Amino acid sequence: MIRFENVGLRYGGGPEVLGDLNFSIPPQSFQFLTGPSGAGKTTLLRLMLLSLKPTRGAIHVFGENAARLDKPALTRVRRRIGVVFQDFRLLEHLTLYENIALPLRVIGRVEADYRREVVELIDWVGLGDRVDSLPATLSGGEKQRAAIARAVISRPELLLADEPTGNVDPVMARRLLRLFIELHRSGTAVVIATHDLALMDLAPTARRLFIDEGRLDQLEPDDL
Repeated sequence: MIRFENVGLRYGGGPEVLGDLNFSIPPQSFQFLTGPSGAGKTTLLRLMLLSLKPTRGAIHVFGENAARLDKPALTRVRRRIGVVFQDFRLLEHLTLYENIALPLRVIGRVEADYRREVVELIDWVGLGDRVDSLPATLSGGEKQRAAIARAVISRPELLLADEPTGNVDPVMARRLLRLFIELHRSGTAVVIATHDLALMDLAPTARRLFIDEGRLDQLEPDDL
């Protein structure tokens, strides 16, 4: 689904911040991306999303070389990926319901066909009383849950989540992890960037990608 071949990244004329990345994300797999603060987790996710270009090497997504994708093709690829950003990126002029339903609208689904599943997901993440609220009225934790619901509503082929439980309490964190696990079981490949060891322990069969000082190690469940 994603394959990195000798990928490196530097900003300007500075040293490489990521180097010699060689790994793959198999279809229907589940992995945590972990490492110290500032190690490059968010940067690596941006490379996977193709919102950042590598300085060297090749990134293949869904079997295509990212460097050869024109803008329309790049848009089509990104629509197959669900993303949870640390800054949420909710659209301020849309209600919570409209934000979460947006990926379904973009792909042309009719509201009469999807309204029930959107409302059910909103209830599941504990935001049933905020359906018509605008993002400016939501707390950080509520925005976090809304961003997660928006990312998973279309059942993407690949989900990239950057510290998705960082603004919620432990009980909700476990609930959200169950949501990611169920999405994975339905066929989505999941990559969760986190420093929360307790969260990772709740999914002991997941692979762990450990990044530090710009280098990546891969730990299979049997190695943990």
